[in-house]
Amino acid sequence: MSGKTVALPGGRWAISVRKDSTLQRTAWWIPLMSVCCALVFSGIFIAMNGISPFLVYGKMLDGAFGSSYGIGETLVKAIPLLLCGLGVSIAYRISVWNIGAEGQLVVGAIAATAVTIYWPDLPAIAAIPLMVVFGFVAGAIWGLFTALPRTHFQVNELITSLMLNYVALLLLNYLVFEPWKDPKGFNFPGSPMFTLAQQLPSIGGSRLHIGFLFALAAVLLYWVFTKHMSWGYELRLLSANPVAARYAGMSINKQIILVMLISGGLSGLAGMAEVSGVTHRLMYGISPGYGYTAIIVAWLAKLNPFGLILSSVLCGAVIVGGYSVQMIGLPSSMALMIQGSILFFLIGGEVLSKYRFTWSNLSDGGR
Repeated sequence: MSGKTVALPGGRWAISVRKDSTLQRTAWWIPLMSVCCALVFSGIFIAMNGISPFLVYGKMLDGAFGSSYGIGETLVKAIPLLLCGLGVSIAYRISVWNIGAEGQLVVGAIAATAVTIYWPDLPAIAAIPLMVVFGFVAGAIWGLFTALPRTHFQVNELITSLMLNYVALLLLNYLVFEPWKDPKGFNFPGSPMFTLAQQLPSIGGSRLHIGFLFALAAVLLYWVFTKHMSWGYELRLLSANPVAARYAGMSINKQIILVMLISGGLSGLAGMAEVSGVTHRLMYGISPGYGYTAIIVAWLAKLNPFGLILSSVLCGAVIVGGYSVQMIGLPSSMALMIQGSILFFLIGGEVLSKYRFTWSNLSDGGR
């Protein structure tokens, strides 16, 4: 271990900070503590506006879980978060930092809408599967645009995936303002409404749609492949020791391309589910940042497949609860502040968990 000892003011006490390379796994309580710290941190800013943070958090909790409508809305928001979070997690497993889920979601929504534009008369039995395939493939191709520069030219995937997000958003804006704009939409920037055959069926007459089942099935497949298949073992070996994986005959570039195809495809599927299950049209601002929030979902769950379900519901509840606080004069963007705080404390907790802190009394000879 290497580190540093710093004497505190007064000269009696000192604190030693040592980085411990043997600590490979973060403690389970770090995500929980990060959420608590984020709530306290955000509560300070809320109190500075003259509003009780307990009142705000109570409103958010009631808005997200206080009624069957609130629970349904929370689950609706959790669907794209879970699918994008899964995609992000798969890439993170081999240390590929895919922050392009937002763009991959958008192109998935665009591709699914293309089916409704160019084949408007397909029956549901053909339209829905085709939209699923188009959404997944479009997201996968968008992920490939990040993977290929990384594997062939060593271009940092953080930069390419982030830039591709903006390209996807500009493409979306062009389509909904120009060629795909609904002529009967009173100048609203959006495509024509989908027919019933092009909409995902709802569950129990609520706004919750069967995209929720897609997401749960994807979680199950993710768990099976990563825990019980040889591919999952290869990913774990690649993450733990890339040099050993290379000597074992594994192709790192092949794995990067494969995980980015799957990662992008899942985010593209999230876009398809959003347009077909929720908005029923392609429209300006189709995503309020689901792809970016998915990064928090993945970190909060520590890439655990079933933890992803809990973290996506939690972040969905924060979004829905954020809408509820508008009634007491706070903007809904407060939810973004809480999400950002959670990510901040999560990353801080991850970093600090690699260090050991010890106090010593200098007057006792440093013991």
